[in-house]
Amino acid sequence: MQDIACTFISKDDPGQRYTAVAGVTLTVAAGEFVSVVGPTGCGKSTLLNVAAGLLVPSKGAVTIFGKPLTDINTRAGYMFQADSLMPWRTALENVMAGLQFRGVPDAQAREQAEAWLRRVGLGGFGDRYPHQLSGGMRKRTSLAQTLVLDPDIILMDEPFSALDIQTRQLMENEVLDLWQSKKKAVLFITHDLDEAIAMSDRVVILSAGPAARPIGEFSIDIERPRDVAEVKTTPRFLELHAAIWAVLREEVLKGYQQQLQKAA
Repeated sequence: MQDIACTFISKDDPGQRYTAVAGVTLTVAAGEFVSVVGPTGCGKSTLLNVAAGLLVPSKGAVTIFGKPLTDINTRAGYMFQADSLMPWRTALENVMAGLQFRGVPDAQAREQAEAWLRRVGLGGFGDRYPHQLSGGMRKRTSLAQTLVLDPDIILMDEPFSALDIQTRQLMENEVLDLWQSKKKAVLFITHDLDEAIAMSDRVVILSAGPAARPIGEFSIDIERPRDVAEVKTTPRFLELHAAIWAVLREEVLKGYQQQLQKAA
């Protein structure tokens, strides 16, 4: 992304416009895990939608492996914050769906989907419907649904925010293990600074809105492989957390005050 800005018409007053993000330049290298953190409402998900090709920026350009992005980013897989599973399909059928949409024969799609369900620990649950799965199981199914397409870029929008802490840590480690084996480019959106540091190669900080912009970038020089629970007790993690929080804290307070003003 180069000098990205996104301006929208206000839904409350069509005569008013607001800029969600401005002056954002962000690069994710092949095989790199980058997290973006910032206050609530600062435009993190907006940037992810730009990277996915779901949103055309008002200013700036997006380049994917050297080519301008002019449509949907077909080299990316997108894991949403909310469940993206089709309730009328079983877990297996949900994982198969993307392959079928691409024209992969059903037998081949089923074989690949079954393999990915096994990889995420759901080998015996392919016949269950989403309402029959726990929150963690649905997230595992969504992960398999994304990765079965073998995308070069993985876009993740706070995928574990609704999970309990134990399930969340299991899923975080699962993602790291799969990423370590495949080394895809990952752009990860999160509110959780601990999660960002524990998982990433690099953490980018966005300011509070409106017109949020990058205000800090930190290289996470903690040895891999990592266990997200254990790494949080290491001295280097604590040093990085203190340094990043020193930049982020004031922006979080600004964002909180803005939310209070909107609610008043």
